[in-house]
Amino acid sequence: MTRMTAADRIPNDPAKDELVARFLRVDQAGELGAVRIYQGQRAVLGKGRHGPLLAKMAEQERHHLETFDRQISERQVRPTLLSPLWHVAGFALGAGTALLGERAAMACTVAVEEAIDEHYAAQAEALGDDEAALKATIETFRAEELEHRDIGLANEAEKAPFYPVLSTAIKTGCRLAIWLSERV
Repeated sequence: MTRMTAADRIPNDPAKDELVARFLRVDQAGELGAVRIYQGQRAVLGKGRHGPLLAKMAEQERHHLETFDRQISERQVRPTLLSPLWHVAGFALGAGTALLGERAAMACTVAVEEAIDEHYAAQAEALGDDEAALKATIETFRAEELEHRDIGLANEAEKAPFYPVLSTAIKTGCRLAIWLSERV
């Protein structure tokens, strides 16, 4: 039996088109934020030993953003009105954590990617067979985000000063940004 997106919705849940629009809006915003985080980190750490690693992850995030930019355009979905805020906040988060050191920058990566993993997993679960291509894209990007998390862990993210506090603050900010970007 074919499972359709939003077929099991209850009153006041978004209809399929609005649900997909929310997904695309927030995913584009999130990838914009990720691109800017890596730009901020590279501005501080780009010449150091993590420079090539940050460049590789940044390139993947750029590809994710370009993919969601295309989807937004093709499906005529309004991007979030908060993009200018995420543009600035992403860079500030990246540069700010990098200024705290390489481990803090990696802690930022781990925290962001763990929040995005949860987010993408929920989206993939909500999409039906009628959105197989979008679901496959989200699952591919989710796997790449988990690779970034693993890179951060392998580069001593958990040894960053105040790691639990830093991680919790970043994850909370990500969850708030996701909630806002879906709606605004």
